[in-house]
Amino acid sequence: MFASCISAAPGRILTRFCALVLLVAVGLAAELRVRVRLSDGLVTEEVLEADSEKDSISLEFKQGDGTLITFVVDFKRDVKIFRALILGELERGQNQYQALCFVSRLNRNEIIPSESMARLRQKNPQAIRLAEERRGLEQLTMSAAVNLSRAWHLSSHIHNMCSEAREAIYTSEADVKCWLEKGVDGSMFEVLPQATELPSFQACHATKDLWQPCLCTYTLRLEWYPCLLKYCRSRDATGKGSTYKCGIKSCSKGYHFTYYVPQKQLCLWDEET
Repeated sequence: MFASCISAAPGRILTRFCALVLLVAVGLAAELRVRVRLSDGLVTEEVLEADSEKDSISLEFKQGDGTLITFVVDFKRDVKIFRALILGELERGQNQYQALCFVSRLNRNEIIPSESMARLRQKNPQAIRLAEERRGLEQLTMSAAVNLSRAWHLSSHIHNMCSEAREAIYTSEADVKCWLEKGVDGSMFEVLPQATELPSFQACHATKDLWQPCLCTYTLRLEWYPCLLKYCRSRDATGKGSTYKCGIKSCSKGYHFTYYVPQKQLCLWDEET
């Protein structure tokens, strides 16, 4: 059970009325740690951080296979960024880990505002959370690459998040078109080869040659995040009704990315079993 404790009251008053909380706050930034059960049954700890000044939110957790997933929302630019640090297969010539970044437009009502996130409290930090609403799997074709050195035109968070994925930062043509219409510098984007252009193109799981280009897929799921604010009703002494923020609704959502790689060696997890 979460209580938002959202108020314009000074910090001392908030502390007095929100004693049973888990919160680390510095200035306008706050951190919340939540225990979450993953779809494979394992329990992980999510770290949610909100920065009201930068108007951003981040969520980070480790999957059962050791992959570190980081999700950042930039409300100022309406951009969301997914990063996966995947443990490499050293015996097959890969590095210690492989970094992927996916950049998309932020839609309305996907997640609560940064100011609200910064004021969240949890009464029972040892509880294992399950999302109230399990949203479907979103299919995303990431058919364009983002140039890291110019990505600050889109969001300042991309360079910090994706520097380790310099050659593997992807977005969709639909999002690129939208950003171009808003005046974003188009020189940061490069359209990638499509299956329709190369008849020999195959999905990576069906490609035998490790050095052939193919279409890779990667799936991740945010198992628990605050997607909506809850409102409660109250009445004063005269019977007049009003609403106030009284908590959050939690959601789970999956994302399935399809994108071009110049060689299957960069997509070893996408193999036939």
